[in-house]
Amino acid sequence: MTEDVALTILLPVRNETMNLRVMLRILRAVLVMPHEILVIFDHEADTSIVVVEEVRATYPQVHPLLNRLGNGVAGAIRGGVAAARGERILIFAADEVGPVLAIDDMMALMDDGAEFVSATRYAHGGRRLGGSIIGHVLSRTANWLLNTVSGTGLSDSTTGIKMFRRGDFNRLTRDAKSVGWAVAFEMAINAQLSGLKLGEVPIISIDRLFGGKSSFQLIPWVINYFGYFATAISKLPRSAKPNVKVRIPVGM
Repeated sequence: MTEDVALTILLPVRNETMNLRVMLRILRAVLVMPHEILVIFDHEADTSIVVVEEVRATYPQVHPLLNRLGNGVAGAIRGGVAAARGERILIFAADEVGPVLAIDDMMALMDDGAEFVSATRYAHGGRRLGGSIIGHVLSRTANWLLNTVSGTGLSDSTTGIKMFRRGDFNRLTRDAKSVGWAVAFEMAINAQLSGLKLGEVPIISIDRLFGGKSSFQLIPWVINYFGYFATAISKLPRSAKPNVKVRIPVGM
């Protein structure tokens, strides 16, 4: 009999080796709940596949998945959700090891009634370290403006670390052309427009601790995010900010 899966973790990758190898070791050490990890890649020549094959003999919860729904993170997430066996889905980035420690707290918020849980780098003790300076400034500014001029209840809508129920996915994303991790921003906005109960867990995000090349593209990123930003401003009323359940990890 196949063990029930409590959580499916989606890891969209593009030629990750060291980051993915370290991430899988940490996940294996930390996670005690029944889970599966789908490592999703766009091309069969992706170097990440070698890492997946290395660990599968000793970590059978890890599975490779070829993205057939359009290159990029949005297609990878759609394909991952379609293949997932877990009722709860966690979107994760292979180059961010810090948020692993928040998984139990995100699950606890779901147990407590939250339907969409976002990690946050910008509130409750969360921090962002490393990565592109331009990306950091744009992300911080976008979240500050969004919280100032819209009715968002989340302090970090742009982080890619999101947990939700598989059955809610079709309400969370409708744009198949999202650029990179902009899909996570879209999901955060749609979660609120759909009236889902929100949760938030602070993280210390360490971007690309073990190197690798980011696929960040400034112009497409700005255009894509601006569209979602405009949607949030026009459709999330400032007078009705939703309550957000917050869980602070011990020691933070």
